[in-house]
Amino acid sequence: MKICIAQTRPIKGNVSANIESHRRFVDLALSHNSEAIFFSELSLVGYEPELARELATNQNDGRLDIFQQVSDHNHIFIGLGLPTISDSKIRISMVIFQPNKPRRTYSKQQLHSDEFPYFDQGVDQVIIKTKDSNIAPAICYESLQPTHVEAAYQLGANVYLASVAKSTNGIEKANHHYPTIAKQYAMAVLMANCVGFCDNFLSVGQSTVWTKDGKLVGQLDDNSEGILIFDTETEEVIEKTVNNTW
Repeated sequence: MKICIAQTRPIKGNVSANIESHRRFVDLALSHNSEAIFFSELSLVGYEPELARELATNQNDGRLDIFQQVSDHNHIFIGLGLPTISDSKIRISMVIFQPNKPRRTYSKQQLHSDEFPYFDQGVDQVIIKTKDSNIAPAICYESLQPTHVEAAYQLGANVYLASVAKSTNGIEKANHHYPTIAKQYAMAVLMANCVGFCDNFLSVGQSTVWTKDGKLVGQLDDNSEGILIFDTETEEVIEKTVNNTW
């Protein structure tokens, strides 16, 4: 299976512009025969906790219909970052589009202390089951917590997908933690980070793929937008960067 992770530069709070950007990245992934593509934490709005309640929506938002259409037509799985609202609770979520199946939402279960004033915790782990892989999404902080990956492993995951918004300090922790858990659980780990300013920090990209042996096989730089496509069978990676004028 070819799984793509996208490194984008979200425009703060501009859902429409970010949707258009995401569509281009999905098209780029499809041009390289990707069967799934995943984006960074809160990718459709940017990681902006103070704007989350104003921007929160749900998986059935009509603006997202285009992604379901693309998923159905091209048989591609798509995971987008978005604040969602349910029962007046705002959550950090990934909306997941599956070919010819209902949409699903995975919400971050373990929050950083800074996030508690703005968000509530999700309650269930989602496993994205494809023909060849069981993909466990994890959203930023929780992906560094041993209990999260252990639970994903117990549910049968063989690919761990970390959707993040990380600063330099966060990337240093990630570069130590992710290859360790990849080897421990014999699962590939893919980290999709964004670039540019988020909230009160600079997100520094370096989206990365580690094999189930913990080997780093692909990494983007700290400033460019682009994609990494990981072939789960051959463990080869295709890397593509894009400019801001495409």
